[in-house]
Amino acid sequence: MRVLITGGAGFIGSNFVRYMLNTHQSTELVVLDKLTYAGNMDNLKDVLASIEFVKGDICDEKSVKLVMNDCDCVINFAAETHVDKSIVSSAAFVQTDVLGAQVLLEAAKEHQIERFIQVSTDEVYGSIRRGSFSESDKLNPSSPYAASKAGADLLLSSYFTTYNFPCIITRSANNYGLYQHPEKLIPHFITSAMRNCKLTVYGKGDNIRDWIHVEDNCKAIDYVRQMGKTGEIYNIGAGNEKSNLDITKAILQLLDKPLSLMTFVNDRLGHDYRYSLDCSKITALGWKPKISFEEGLAQTVLWYQEHEPWWSSLV
Repeated sequence: MRVLITGGAGFIGSNFVRYMLNTHQSTELVVLDKLTYAGNMDNLKDVLASIEFVKGDICDEKSVKLVMNDCDCVINFAAETHVDKSIVSSAAFVQTDVLGAQVLLEAAKEHQIERFIQVSTDEVYGSIRRGSFSESDKLNPSSPYAASKAGADLLLSSYFTTYNFPCIITRSANNYGLYQHPEKLIPHFITSAMRNCKLTVYGKGDNIRDWIHVEDNCKAIDYVRQMGKTGEIYNIGAGNEKSNLDITKAILQLLDKPLSLMTFVNDRLGHDYRYSLDCSKITALGWKPKISFEEGLAQTVLWYQEHEPWWSSLV
């Protein structure tokens, strides 16, 4: 088995590379990454000898076709992902998340790839006050980032319907864990608190997200790769619904920092109130999360404390 992992130098992608190396030693891994600010070679330095790394853009048709040669499976992690940046300028998000996915799909169809996994997000559903989203619910994205991911999802679904293309979509809850860029909420608050900087909380901090440790998400994606049904969508969550205020307080407590480091600012434009996923479809396959939020957050805080050289140049 030869697997192409796009965006493999990013947060989730690099963790997935490690997971695959630890659990599927006979699988050959090819990693394609453009190495934007979110793609960091330091994320892969301990495994470079065990993978084939190619610097390249998923929007470059020629490069994609070359790197996909002889691959059996494609797992697409490559994306622009920062919501705030998509609100300021959406062009890069449409280019990478939608058009990049189209380039990958065409190359995969030409190479007769056996399985294509599109790693998406719960944000494509929009906000929900009560209950949880199932895979059949309509898409209602609020931000340009979420809209770009929804566009890619719809494109994949059309390839399955039109060409019987062997694709699967995963929609994950908010990830956290090791190697996450400090622009994201949890590592941003951890590294800010470590430097005694203010932790800026949007609105009243009552927006709610489900949080899943990146290791659990990687296991779920690989589980779907092996056990999932072609053409299907699988929600991946952990049932850890926390408000942003809860997250902030928990980080400050773990770091023994005062609550006075919190400061409240005007809410983000189009800020979704709550995300929640019905994950019964993937749990019916036999997968379930293993890492509790309390354990995972403590582990994450400790990792950032012990790896300041990794993140200090990124803040």
